[in-house]
Amino acid sequence: MASASDKPGKALTYRDAGVDIDAGDALVERIKGHVKRTMRPEVLTDLGGFAALCGLPKGYKNPLLVSCTDGVGTKLKLAFLTNKHDTIGIDLVAMNVNDLVVCGAEPLFFLDYFAAGRLEVGVAEQVISGIADGCKQAGCALIGGETAELPGFYAAGEYDLAGFCVGVVDKDKVIGGSTLEPGDVLLGLASTGFHSNGYSLVRRVFLDEARMDLGRPVDELGGTLGEALLRPTRIYVRALRRLAASGLMKGAAHITGGGLVENPTRMLPAGARLKLRIDPRAWPLPPVFPLLARLGNVAPEEMRRTFNMGIGMIVAVPAGAADAAQSILECEGEKVFTIGSVLRSDQVDAPVEFVT
Repeated sequence: MASASDKPGKALTYRDAGVDIDAGDALVERIKGHVKRTMRPEVLTDLGGFAALCGLPKGYKNPLLVSCTDGVGTKLKLAFLTNKHDTIGIDLVAMNVNDLVVCGAEPLFFLDYFAAGRLEVGVAEQVISGIADGCKQAGCALIGGETAELPGFYAAGEYDLAGFCVGVVDKDKVIGGSTLEPGDVLLGLASTGFHSNGYSLVRRVFLDEARMDLGRPVDELGGTLGEALLRPTRIYVRALRRLAASGLMKGAAHITGGGLVENPTRMLPAGARLKLRIDPRAWPLPPVFPLLARLGNVAPEEMRRTFNMGIGMIVAVPAGAADAAQSILECEGEKVFTIGSVLRSDQVDAPVEFVT
């Protein structure tokens, strides 16, 4: 005989367990317009299928596919704290396409992964709208993605993001630093701030140690602290694509995690007896960096190793064409500084040399 505890109770649904299928369907309807504005002619499918189809652009003779994946890191925490979700998607796209374009590739399409404990349709739409904005800036199609509702897995009001980008480049036009030589000039493209790296230290200094209010105006930042910290990562795709097409880009480095210490040398080919010399005095330091260094008592070496220090992308160009290269980049809206040069080295894997 069954006991009372064996008797069935209320008929449960997936929604009772924390997953709202209707909310997911509503989100798909709301983001269709955002997705549509990113489309390229090579995309052959609409949103909603199990997989997306995309052809290769015309004009490539020996095309290679190029892929990147990345996230936004703990910068997301600031979006949660400020309830501002419309730019974090730009960061997600930027962290992928800026990596992809350094080899001369054209970003072709992008996919996102959005996961939350409970799907808040309005918040998710803001995030995906930002992703679409980033895709428009980069010229790639938001071809698909995944929205996951995972009850009990994430804290209330929080979500996670990951992005995936595929691009294309002709085999004989891949930029890998093989033509770099002593005397080449390093041009630095200005960043918009911290971009999407070092935010565990950023939050520790500003929020935990200095206990600053994100909504508080800070005179030296020209706005609130939250506005300065959430300024989206700059997307350099159009500028670098044009520079690569000119034949002047010999190498490039996206300045992300590892800052100015680790990233610039990634443009050097393996085994090269070359080194990079960078002069930190060659560009104006955005005020958010010295403010963090002062409040957190962060040493200059640690700042360079963690942050971009105001330079989000470095390109190497021939010395005789540096002015022409700078003009091309500035015509695409970039702030450009001559920040260093390529030198001969008596060793391989030489570290960046900073002028003091």
